[in-house]
Amino acid sequence: MAPPFSDIVEDARVSLRSLIEYGEGLFNPTVRLGVTGLSRAGKTVFITALVHGLLRGGRFPVFESLATGRIARAYLAPQPDDTVPRFAYESHVRTLLDERRWPKSTVDISELRLIIEYQKENTATRTLTLDLVDYPGEWLLDLPLLNKTYVEWSTESLELSRHGPREKLAKKWHAHLATLDPRSREDEQATLKAAQLFTDYLRACRDERFAMSLLPPGRFLMPGNLAGSPALTFAPLDVPLDDSAPDGSLWAMMERRYEAYKDVVVRPFFRDHFSRLDRQIVLVDALAAFNAGPDALNDLEGALSGILNCFNVGRSTLLSSLFRPRIDRILFAATKADHLHRSSHDQLEAVLSRMIELAAAKAEFAGATVDVVALAAVRATREALVKQGRDELPSILGTPEKGETSGGDTFDGETEVATFPGDLPTDLDAMFSADGFRGLSATSAEKSDYRFMKFRPPSIAHEPSVEPALPHIRLDRALQFLIGDKLR
Repeated sequence: MAPPFSDIVEDARVSLRSLIEYGEGLFNPTVRLGVTGLSRAGKTVFITALVHGLLRGGRFPVFESLATGRIARAYLAPQPDDTVPRFAYESHVRTLLDERRWPKSTVDISELRLIIEYQKENTATRTLTLDLVDYPGEWLLDLPLLNKTYVEWSTESLELSRHGPREKLAKKWHAHLATLDPRSREDEQATLKAAQLFTDYLRACRDERFAMSLLPPGRFLMPGNLAGSPALTFAPLDVPLDDSAPDGSLWAMMERRYEAYKDVVVRPFFRDHFSRLDRQIVLVDALAAFNAGPDALNDLEGALSGILNCFNVGRSTLLSSLFRPRIDRILFAATKADHLHRSSHDQLEAVLSRMIELAAAKAEFAGATVDVVALAAVRATREALVKQGRDELPSILGTPEKGETSGGDTFDGETEVATFPGDLPTDLDAMFSADGFRGLSATSAEKSDYRFMKFRPPSIAHEPSVEPALPHIRLDRALQFLIGDKLR
């Protein structure tokens, strides 16, 4: 069956834009780097630290072009897209350095353009334009909806909600669902209540005690200016896969709004932003999943698999395949590595590699290079050896955020403490089993096998007129993978 005429027109428009961008790139090479991750993974901090390090020549020994002095300078350029908010870099730097607070989380898309002047190996001077595109990872998890019908999405969502800790969290929503007849007349109030209870369920799943990651539709948790609109007022129904919705029914109403969500939210994001990316980094807060337990780890694994599958979403056209190639490098980064002693950093990478192993093989087969790194874009802790009797334990020193607790103590946000985070296990498969370890959702914080605290940004002494280098872990390795080849 031929595609709809509107899709043909849209493909032509996208292809024309790709052709124009390709021509501009011949004279002014540009890399559009997508930066995403699920809630609280550290996207804002990553971009701020990356830009800050390039602007002031940070300590990046693994980033070859900077370490060897071939980067002459880097500077910010005006925001290139008049319809997309500018990433508030200057404000975020002040928040980190002066207030010692973490910047607010990403709730919408933003961009920042950085110009890098560098010397090629033959001594010629060139420039690379780096466009950083910051967007919530929840939006990425919406892309598979483009290839799913309402019935398929409902069936998958309900099946997921009936297992593990989700079943208890979905109890009120399930109770309301049981009162609904999909074939009954459309009912605005019943729909509003179903959408609210479904959203409450998604929000409860994201609580740190459970740390679930697979929670589409993403805009239900960050609606923005669409809050209360019909496009965000629907929920799954228990409907058969082999039937269709009667006209004027509750089922038809939900289905219509689901399709509106894809038209108003998902397709514009894919068309205007995601399809234009050249490289991608996905930030992952694996430590939050360790805190919550094996169910959270398995859920995160499913979310990462869904994210990797997103890179094959959408139809290819002749011009888009010629002039806008698919994303060719994808980096998965386990953040907050500074919450572990360096002896566990490689193991943290191994856990993340285990999560994306099957999906990554598919992406590499499609031509994308996938890598994994454990990093801390801004290092909040230092390492130390703490004596306990005759033993010396590898520990970390840092200032826990106000209200954090450990061993019955509640911290004031000002006092530096030493903590022993423990070693990550070597048996990766066992970690994903139901009895792999205890998390916060199953027991108290004192009895859970892992309890990673939240730390404030580091206190860095510096002159008022001089911004200091931000300490990091493996940020330079991430840069080398993402753009190092473009600066040869």
